[in-house]
Amino acid sequence: MKIIMLGAPGAGKGTQAKQIAAKYEIPHISTGDIFRANIKNGTELGKKAKTYMDQGALVPDELTCDLVMDRIQQEDCKNGFVLDGFPRTIPQAEALDAALTKIGQTMDYAIDVDVPDENIVNRMGGRRACLNCGATYHVVFNPTKVEGKCDACGSDTVLRDDDKPETVQKRLSVYHDQTQPLIDYYQKQGILKSVDGTQPMDQVFDAIVAILGA
Repeated sequence: MKIIMLGAPGAGKGTQAKQIAAKYEIPHISTGDIFRANIKNGTELGKKAKTYMDQGALVPDELTCDLVMDRIQQEDCKNGFVLDGFPRTIPQAEALDAALTKIGQTMDYAIDVDVPDENIVNRMGGRRACLNCGATYHVVFNPTKVEGKCDACGSDTVLRDDDKPETVQKRLSVYHDQTQPLIDYYQKQGILKSVDGTQPMDQVFDAIVAILGA
């Protein structure tokens, strides 16, 4: 079962992707996690990615395409995978399709978690991240046990630069310009499924499971 998660930044697609991966026992492949690991380790790729992410811009294709294809050909992906944060543009989607065709595969589902911009700005302003271990929280929906401290490792949690309202607006603008066309792209392929992302998280997940089958 090969799944692409679509949705604006902050729509909750990452949370849903992790739950799908757990339920169906397939890897959750997040380019964001790959970038953050590289940033934390101070690699050259990480430094390049950080300059784009801090500005709310998309990381260029050449930093992501080969990395993703290498990942999905690993042994643990033989029964499928959930892609979260890739593809982000039509050229990336076309490159992914071409690379999958070469190994005799195609994507099965593209699931769009649909949330209006206004909801997203409010939602992301409440997000907090642990810069040490990468855990994420929300001051309303998923608060830490001790305010400002990560439950997992005890480090400080912060409002990331790319979650600040002015950056979120820019990220949404980039999303509508570059990523939203993917909805039409996968609609034409007949694999697009849309769910209402304004519902509580467990209801969104139930809707996705109904699409994928128990």
